[in-house]
Amino acid sequence: MGDSRLIHGRYRLLDLIGRGGMGEVWRARDESLGRHVAVKCLKPLGPNHDHAFTRVLRERFRREARVAAALQHRGITVVHDFGESDGVLYLVMELLDGRNLSQLLEDNKQHPLPVADVVEIAEQVAAALAYCHEQGIVHRDLKPANIVRLADGTVKICDFGIARLGHDIGFTSRLTGTGIAMGTPHYMSPEQISGTEVDQRSDLYSFGCVLYEIATGVPPFDLDDAWAILVGHRDTPPRPPREHRPELPEYLERIILDLLAKEPDERPGDARELARRISGHRAAPAYVPTVVAAGPAPGAPARAGRLPSWTRGMTTGHKAAGAGLRTTPPDPAAGLSGEWIARPATGPVDEPVPEERPTPSPEVLTALAGRHNAGLSLGRLGRWAEAGEVHRAVAAEREHLLGPDHPDTLASRYEVAFTLSRTGRAPDALREYKHVAEARIRTLGADHPDTLAARQEMAYVLGQLNRPFDAHRVYTSVLAARERTMGPDHPDTLRCRHNLAFNLSRLGRLEDSYRMAREVAAARARVLGPDHPDTLVTRYEVAYALGQAWAAGPRPWRPTARSPRPAAAPSAPITPTPSPPATRSASAWAASAAARRPWTSTRFWPRTAPGSRAPPTPRPCAPGTAAASTSAASAAGRRPSPSPGT
Repeated sequence: MGDSRLIHGRYRLLDLIGRGGMGEVWRARDESLGRHVAVKCLKPLGPNHDHAFTRVLRERFRREARVAAALQHRGITVVHDFGESDGVLYLVMELLDGRNLSQLLEDNKQHPLPVADVVEIAEQVAAALAYCHEQGIVHRDLKPANIVRLADGTVKICDFGIARLGHDIGFTSRLTGTGIAMGTPHYMSPEQISGTEVDQRSDLYSFGCVLYEIATGVPPFDLDDAWAILVGHRDTPPRPPREHRPELPEYLERIILDLLAKEPDERPGDARELARRISGHRAAPAYVPTVVAAGPAPGAPARAGRLPSWTRGMTTGHKAAGAGLRTTPPDPAAGLSGEWIARPATGPVDEPVPEERPTPSPEVLTALAGRHNAGLSLGRLGRWAEAGEVHRAVAAEREHLLGPDHPDTLASRYEVAFTLSRTGRAPDALREYKHVAEARIRTLGADHPDTLAARQEMAYVLGQLNRPFDAHRVYTSVLAARERTMGPDHPDTLRCRHNLAFNLSRLGRLEDSYRMAREVAAARARVLGPDHPDTLVTRYEVAYALGQAWAAGPRPWRPTARSPRPAAAPSAPITPTPSPPATRSASAWAASAAARRPWTSTRFWPRTAPGSRAPPTPRPCAPGTAAASTSAASAAGRRPSPSPGT
C-alpha cells in the first residue's frame, strides 16, 4: 500500500479515536475532497482464528456499511464510503464532534444530566428510531456507547453491525452460531435474552434502559454479575427511577417504566408514538412557538419573522448549508414540535403582521398523515389519477393548517407532482416540482436531501419533455451537491449518476453514457450487493448503452465490448463469441440481470415519506407495469425511459 496510513490511496489516518477488540476508529482526512472523516477499520484476526467466526465478523462489518448507507436521517450517522484495502475492511463515516452517552455519563458521575437534556435526547433518539423502524430495520444493540450527542445538541445513533432487516433470521443464526454477542447485557430485552424473535419493541426496551441510566446515573439492574443482570431483565421489575432521583418528572418515570415492560405488547406501540408522548410534555398545551430575532438597531423597523434558519435540517439529517444562524428558538422544544409560527418582534413595523395560524391538534395531523399514506398506496397499485386527487386534497389542507412552506405541505405537493408525471401531464409536473424545489431551498437549504430529491425529479421531467440539455444541467448540479454532502458511493448519489448516464445517451454522448453506467453498476454492486434491484437496473442500462454504442459506428473503445467479463459485474458469466461482440455482450448483461431479478418491476425511484418528513426511500412501481412496458419496448427495438430517481 506504500504509505501504511493511507487507505485505498485516499483516506489518510491521522489520530486513533477508539479501539475495540475487533477494530479501530481513526480520525482521517479524505485527500480527494479535503475534509475530515472517521474511518472504522476491521483488524485482521490472523490465521489462528476460527474461519467461520472471521467470515461472520466480516459479514457483520459489511452489513453495518450497507444498512447505515441506506438510512438518511439527521439522527443517524452518515456513511460516505466502504471498501477493502490490503485485506482490511474499512468504513468511512462523518466525523462526529461530540461525545457518546457513555462518556457523558462518566463525565457527570457526581452531577446527573439535567432533566431538560435527558428529555431532549429522548425525543431525538425516539425520532431516529421511528425512522429506522419504518424502514424495516431493528438496531438490536442500542446502548449509551452507540448514541452520540454532538456539540450543537444533535443526537445520532451509530453502529448498525447486528441490525436486522425485516424478517431476516439467517444473519442472526450465523451470529449466534459463532458466539458473537447479540446485544449488551445491561441493555438487552427479555425476548433477546430468551432467544425468541425480536421486533422494533425490543429496541424500545433497550432505549428504556438507556433513558433509565441517563436519567438516574445507574442502569436498571446495576449488578456485577452478567447472569444476574440478564435474569433481572427477564424476571424482575426495575426500581422506579424517582427512587434514585426524586426531582424527575412523573411523566418521564412513567414513560421509562412503560418502555421497560417485560411483555412487548405492554410497551409503547412504536417509536413514533413514544416521540409524541415525550413532545407532548415538553411544552405547556397553550404554548405557541415563537421566533425571537436579534434586536433591531435603534430606529430600524422590525419585521415579522420568516421560517427561521434554525429549523433547517430538522426533517432528515444533513444540515443545510448557509450563513450563521440569526434567529434562535425560545426553547429547543419549539424546534421539534413540527410547527413554525412567527410572532412579530417588538417595535414599530413597516408592514402588516400576518395573522397567526391556529395550532392543529395531533389527531388532525395524524389523520392527514394517514391520508397521505393512502395516496402512496394507491400509487403503488398504479392508480395514479386517484392518488393525485388524494395528494391534492391533503396538500390543500396542510397548506391551510401549517402554511405553504411547511415540510409536510411540500411533501404532499411533491407527491402531486409525481402523480402528474405518471399521468402524462409533464408540463404541470415540472411546474409543481419547481415550486417544491424553490420552497425547500428557502426553508431547508439548497443541499438538503429533500431539496435535491425535488430537483432530481425536475431533471427527469425535463427529459420527458425532450429537453435533455436542461435536464443535464440540473442532473450535474444535483450530483455535485450529493457527492459533496453524502459522498460518491451513497445510494442517492449513485441513483443520480444512473439517471445522468441515461440522459447522456439522449444527448448522443454514447461513450460517456456507457462508461458512467459501468461505473455506477460497479459501485452499486460494491455498496448494495450484486443482486440488489438497483444494481441490476444499472446493469440493464450498461447492456443497452453498449448495444447503442456499437450500432453508432466504430469507436476506439470497441475492444472493451469484446471483453468476456464486464468489470462491473464479475460474477456474471459472459462467453466471448465471434460477431457481433458488443451485441452479444449487451445481451449477456441483460440476460444476467434478468436471471437474477427477484422482483416484477425494473423500476425503482425515491419517494418522500409521508407526514413524518422522512427522507426519500426507494419503492417499486405497480407490479407488472414496468415489466409490460419493457417487453413492448423490446419488441419495438427500443427501451422504456428510466423511472425518476432510479
